Amino acid sequence: MFKTESQEPSRSPSVCARSSGEIAASKPKVAAVVPAYNEEYTIGSILQVLQRCKAIDEVIVVNDGSSDRTAQVASSLGARVISLYPNRGKGGAMKAGAKATSADILLFVDADLVGLTEAHCYDLLEPVVSGRTDMTVGIFAGGRAPTTIAQKITPFLSGQRAIRREILEDIPQLEDSRYGVEVAISKYVAANGIRVEKVLLKDVSHVMKEEKQGFIPGARNRLKMYWEIIKVLGPK
Repeated sequence: MFKTESQEPSRSPSVCARSSGEIAASKPKVAAVVPAYNEEYTIGSILQVLQRCKAIDEVIVVNDGSSDRTAQVASSLGARVISLYPNRGKGGAMKAGAKATSADILLFVDADLVGLTEAHCYDLLEPVVSGRTDMTVGIFAGGRAPTTIAQKITPFLSGQRAIRREILEDIPQLEDSRYGVEVAISKYVAANGIRVEKVLLKDVSHVMKEEKQGFIPGARNRLKMYWEIIKVLGPK
């Protein structure tokens, strides 16, 4: 769906902390935005990584109508929490997070990731902060087989991205795209010749819906997600 250049992942797990000096004090402001719906068991580890990454200036959690302790966990770890009721879907949550910050660059990461490190965050951010590209897309590699294979087949569905905020703001009807938000972004950048770079996220995966919610509810919600994606994939 989009043309990309690939970037090899960083070797050192502390590269994010070390490289904060390389991205000078005049660097663009960076905000990490984490859309979250009932992710109390996984969001804590994600936020700890984001808070340690010195390339990130602000961490925002968009609590999208959760019925669990997602908001409380996020707040206790120092994140800025925005709560939406009722649930607006992932697209609405991402747009709300973007509106809540003046940051020049937005780093979006999912709340249910496994294996995320500071180095991964830096790898996603550096190409955009340096001006080499306008958006990066993180692709799982070497983690759990189902998620790695899925992202190799459909990399444009990845939720791990760094993007210049003015580009995100120009994408029409993003707040209505729900789980089709990554497709909406990918279609827009492809149609407008925006520079995109793929970044391999070694040993990263995520907790599948069937594991979090139970097989039947998880499978039902997965089908709902696919339907929302298909609706955005269609011609507009």
